[in-house]
Amino acid sequence: MGNKDLVLLVLIAVCVFEGCYCKTVTYDHRALVIDGKRRVLQSGSIHYPRSMPEVWPEIIRKSKEGGLDVIETYVFWNNHEPVRGEYYFEGRFDLVRFVKTVQEAGLLVHLRIGPYACAEWNYGGFPVWLHFIPGIQFRTTNDLFKNEMKRFLAKIVSLMKDANLFASQGGPIILAQVENEYGNVEWAYGVGGELYVKWAAETAVSLNTSVPWVMCQQEDAPDPIINTCNGFYCDQFTPNSPSKPKMWTENYSGWFLAFGNAIPYRPVEDLAFSVARFFETGGTFQNYYMYFGGTNFERTAGGPLVATSYDYDAPLDEYGFIRQPKWGHLRDLHKAIKQCEEFLISSDPTYLKLGKNLEAHIYYRTSNECAAFLANFDSSLDANVTFNGNSYFLPAWSVSILPDCKNVIFNTAKVVSQRNLHGVSFSGTTSVNEFSLASSAWSWYKEEVGVSSNHSFIKPGLLEQINTTKDNSDYLWYTTSINVKESIVPGQEKEAFLHIGSLGHAALVFVNKRLVGFGFGNHEDASFNLSEKISLNQGDNTLDILSMMIGLQNYGPWFDIAGAGIYSVILADLKKTSKDDLSSGQWTYQVGVEGEYIGLDKISLANSSLWIQGNRLPVNRSLIWYKATFLAPEGKGPLSLDLASMGKGQAWVNGQSIGRYWPAYLAPSTGCTTNCDYRGAYDASKCLRNCGQPAQTLYHIPRTWVHSGKNLLVLHEELGGDPSKISLLTRTGQEVCAHVSEADPPPADSWQPNLEFMSQSSQVRLTCEQGWHISMINFASFGTPRGHCGTFNPGNCHANVLSVVQQACIGQEGCAIPVSTARLGDPCPGVLKSLAIEALCSY
Repeated sequence: MGNKDLVLLVLIAVCVFEGCYCKTVTYDHRALVIDGKRRVLQSGSIHYPRSMPEVWPEIIRKSKEGGLDVIETYVFWNNHEPVRGEYYFEGRFDLVRFVKTVQEAGLLVHLRIGPYACAEWNYGGFPVWLHFIPGIQFRTTNDLFKNEMKRFLAKIVSLMKDANLFASQGGPIILAQVENEYGNVEWAYGVGGELYVKWAAETAVSLNTSVPWVMCQQEDAPDPIINTCNGFYCDQFTPNSPSKPKMWTENYSGWFLAFGNAIPYRPVEDLAFSVARFFETGGTFQNYYMYFGGTNFERTAGGPLVATSYDYDAPLDEYGFIRQPKWGHLRDLHKAIKQCEEFLISSDPTYLKLGKNLEAHIYYRTSNECAAFLANFDSSLDANVTFNGNSYFLPAWSVSILPDCKNVIFNTAKVVSQRNLHGVSFSGTTSVNEFSLASSAWSWYKEEVGVSSNHSFIKPGLLEQINTTKDNSDYLWYTTSINVKESIVPGQEKEAFLHIGSLGHAALVFVNKRLVGFGFGNHEDASFNLSEKISLNQGDNTLDILSMMIGLQNYGPWFDIAGAGIYSVILADLKKTSKDDLSSGQWTYQVGVEGEYIGLDKISLANSSLWIQGNRLPVNRSLIWYKATFLAPEGKGPLSLDLASMGKGQAWVNGQSIGRYWPAYLAPSTGCTTNCDYRGAYDASKCLRNCGQPAQTLYHIPRTWVHSGKNLLVLHEELGGDPSKISLLTRTGQEVCAHVSEADPPPADSWQPNLEFMSQSSQVRLTCEQGWHISMINFASFGTPRGHCGTFNPGNCHANVLSVVQQACIGQEGCAIPVSTARLGDPCPGVLKSLAIEALCSY
């Protein structure tokens, strides 16, 4: 059977009952073909468990308004099957509800079933019980693993079919993915890996979804599976068959955050450049990873040391607010590409060299009708080029889009969309309310150091942590006794060096119940060595080590067997002439800490007599639980908890875990740039901010987790902090601004064929979040205003247009002001002018 026959057999959708809304999804070398028509599709990743079902509609609406056609999501096996054979699809894990919500918005779905996800998700999305099946080996030609994987794939496909969610059933799912980025690690699995790829493809096809399957980062994906690209740039990617379309499943909008690292971000000029280059060179499906990142609630963050925030510098921030100018600039890009769609699906691109690092790709619909992309991929030199007899200015590292091969309606380096005055949702003073918890009646519970007899067990040697805890807790106590036999002068102690080796991720060390050290790794290498000078008494001394996990590893070859915990404990005298290796001795273990067994995070224990309350709140103590109540601020928006005063631990609101926190772990003091140059190839370490500061201090509390009246906040503090300095933040508005020149092109959506496009005026467009309105204009100047958003001031040429802007914008959710002398006057004839506006949006 030929490849084309296979594609038809697998992909054709057949209507089997009267009145069915049928949809066929196939593909050819140019694009996905939906109902017989090639489509150019913009997609964005939104992971349903990283937000609440109540806000899914709003997030998806904003995605659609941003120009997306498709929503892409992983499926998270470990949360859907926490116990083998027991399934969970409720709350924020209600996959069917999520897909239906996307469908109700009129968007399509790419369902990445995997079931390996990576996604900086705990254990890459694999359930931990899988690890304990005797003889199993993950992601290779191992029958035990393949049986479990096939069973889960079939479960998800059946769930979607039962809800009529595949395209052939009238549903929104047009694509499915099996495995994930296996090509990056396949080398480590040898022949078993090659056989596994073929098996995974055959298994996926056999499930008869009636939609195409993809494998990302998989050059050897067998037909009819489409191999797709992941990366910061995919314009040079070519599918492994001339019959397959050029598709991009992960275009990183930023990068993930890890405790101890600076915050990465990606300039929108570069992101837009990468997208435009992809479509310029023949691509027709592109997905932002992430479009909305959200939050790693509970202990879902992967490892090692992945932070609770999964903001990802995405167009929609962690809280669901629109991030400007990223969202707006990409929306304009999508509109420009949409203007070219009929040309993109009509032909392959024609290449034209325009100079060094300068080129054009032209798409013809007829011999007289075309659209063109003009690119300057030099990382520093701007250029003027001639195309079709016309001259065009191309900034370095930019692409101009000409839907009629004449008019430039968009350039990736020219950002004219509005901006937020502050890059973080809960920064700024005029649009954020802060509620201190200093006056709250704090209670506390101090944990005992070490194991308790009820939950402990004894084993010889040092146990690997994951195999011991089975990820039921972040914590594992290692306890032993050190006997000092030689006589010591009364009142004095013996001094020695204690050397501890750990596979990760962190550990507190106590000698005779006193804290003597804290060791920890980082995301790049979670292992560490800790050496401390300690004092011992004559006779028996206790050594208690609390080893801590911060997310199970989620990526890499054989990542599933990566270890954690203490592997070496050596006692040496001060002269280092003798050593006592304690590693092979008798150790007492306990999975979890005292407060977990008691259940101090539970609402049911909020009024327990175990909690102590007094006039002097103990602060900067290790292994202590804190409890307080707070009143939720008015409003409907999300809340943020400022934990900058705390050390390391976990937090709960009304019994719901908002995740791990670690403000005490500071990023390196160097490596950040004030203004990161978007020009030139981007990588995750190129653009960083918050050097020398915690990776995360603000923690998302979904509004649906709080209620009127008193709400319960519980903290488990591991290192030491001051809870009286904790505060609660809420957004009351947003400060926005824009700066647009007369020379900037008119909005892309105003372009129409056969119109003299450049005769129209550019515009300043301001938009508030839905339900908010422009309440104040803080600055408005037409002429030669200087400065940047938040620091604008009138230039030498200035027309005070405040009243004009107020009349057009005050009380409106959005407004548009033409940048034209006809509307705004001409304060300096013959001078190129621009319009700068700062405004405040409020409820």
